[in-house]
Amino acid sequence: MRERGGGAPSWRSPRPEPRQKRFRIPAHRSRMQDRSPFRINAMSTQNTDSNPLIDADIQSASFRETRRAHRLEIVEDYVELIDDLIAARGEARQVDIAERLGVAQPTVAKMLKRLIEDGFVIQQPYRGVFLTQLGKNLASEARERHRVVEAFLLALGISPETARRDAEGIEHHVSGETLDVFREFTAKQTA
Repeated sequence: MRERGGGAPSWRSPRPEPRQKRFRIPAHRSRMQDRSPFRINAMSTQNTDSNPLIDADIQSASFRETRRAHRLEIVEDYVELIDDLIAARGEARQVDIAERLGVAQPTVAKMLKRLIEDGFVIQQPYRGVFLTQLGKNLASEARERHRVVEAFLLALGISPETARRDAEGIEHHVSGETLDVFREFTAKQTA
């Protein structure tokens, strides 16, 4: 190896050591740590009467239901959007789905493949995507849940824009029992 100007070889040029910064916590901040609401309290991890730990089977069932709802959420969003695009334009194209969901076309292509395998959509060459009867039923159910949740939020006094956005997330995780209560509450408010 050649050396530059009598120093170390060019491939071994010395790098300066990074300076270590030392941060000091101001005295008033260190005293505040004991009163921080984010400080973990040793008592909060114990089973007490004021904060009982629920049965493991019940808790795991709740988490399983939430995971199932998350998986179904994407499927419902796709079939609902496909149904809307078909109603508005006569067909749903990948490019339109990608634009409206804010995702890349390869993401849509991958999801459409899954929807075809699950029997929710059919895809015709050189045409768009169309819903099967199963897909139409799922889109209808999702749309109805969205309508009920949004009407409930509006009855509570939530602004229309916020109610629409929040309903989009809530609709996928609400139980039938809760939807019934939402319907009853909304009916009382509008009567």
